[in-house]
Amino acid sequence: MASHRKSRTPGSRVAGIRTPALATAALTSVALLSQTADAAPADDGKPSLEEVEKKVGDLYRQAESATEKYNAAKEKTAKQRERVDTLLDDVARRTQKLNDAREQLGSYAAAQYRTGAGVPDTATFLLADSPQDFFDRSRHLDRMTGRQKEAVDDYVTQQSETMKKRREATESLAALTESQNDLKTAKATVQKKLADARELMSKLTAEEKARLAAIEKQKQEEAARKAAELAEQQAERQEAREESQPDRGGQGDPGSSGSLGSTTAPPASSDSGYATKAEKALAFARAQIGKPYVWGATGPGSYDCSGLTQAAWKAAGVVLPRTTYDQVKAGTTVPLSQAQPGDLVFFYDDITHVGLYIGNGKMIHAPKPGTFVREESVFYDGESSIHSVVRPA
Repeated sequence: MASHRKSRTPGSRVAGIRTPALATAALTSVALLSQTADAAPADDGKPSLEEVEKKVGDLYRQAESATEKYNAAKEKTAKQRERVDTLLDDVARRTQKLNDAREQLGSYAAAQYRTGAGVPDTATFLLADSPQDFFDRSRHLDRMTGRQKEAVDDYVTQQSETMKKRREATESLAALTESQNDLKTAKATVQKKLADARELMSKLTAEEKARLAAIEKQKQEEAARKAAELAEQQAERQEAREESQPDRGGQGDPGSSGSLGSTTAPPASSDSGYATKAEKALAFARAQIGKPYVWGATGPGSYDCSGLTQAAWKAAGVVLPRTTYDQVKAGTTVPLSQAQPGDLVFFYDDITHVGLYIGNGKMIHAPKPGTFVREESVFYDGESSIHSVVRPA
């Protein structure tokens, strides 16, 4: 039999208790009033503290993105410069060979002239616009001695190869110029973003700076709490793995996955080689703590984020690419819950930041301009900012 009870007006839940719509409205009003009271007044045209904080954060992330583009352009420019130098050296060597061949032909021409042969064939050859056409139109080549013919062949070969290398050098110089322009653009972009961020911060009052510090402290506490939760989760997984090994023939934990992806990875205990390399990378990274972040820097006095991770793994004998965009491809992606010390933790959708995982939900990284290399929770900018975890060796 159908129920005749009057349906209740849907409300919301607060702490697990359903509240009537009227109470919900009242709570919403209180929340809005509280937010209004906490926010800086905006009716004077000045942005609120929250807006400034968001804008500064966005500018720093944009600067970091521009930094990685700068790093890529710098690396490309260096490689292009090396190629140009190699080509120019090659052209110089080939030009010398061409001159030697020309001198040898000149000596033959002089010898023919001294014997009274009139304008020698070799001299005519040297003055021709196209030496090969000269031979195609005449039969003088048949009259030349073996040594003379060899000298002519060498001259034609050197001339062709030298012209080819000169064209390559010209093209490479043009590419180098383009790379240098890209480098200048990327550098200017970084500097502009950082200048904008500094200008916004300089306009804050002492009271606003104190409030901003309080907000930052609250974020750090929340990040530390999440790091502790991750550490506990990883410890439980490791304990379960160790308990299951005798019965499973050392097969490890089967298929649970973390919050970032489902790729499984071997347990640390089964990969002592990786653990040894990671230990060296971490030892290097810890020794850099306290050194300043400088965009584009690769050490030893300062670092940017990818410069630090590259240098740390280089100390362990592993060569990583220069930029975050390439480092994220240099290894095996693993879930966050299975992260091991030494793994690389990447951040944001555009993969513009990276840190070195040290265990217990923490990492060593070079955060941003104005800061120093430090240990910090991987949740320093919220859980959603984590892009992926990569095992590089």
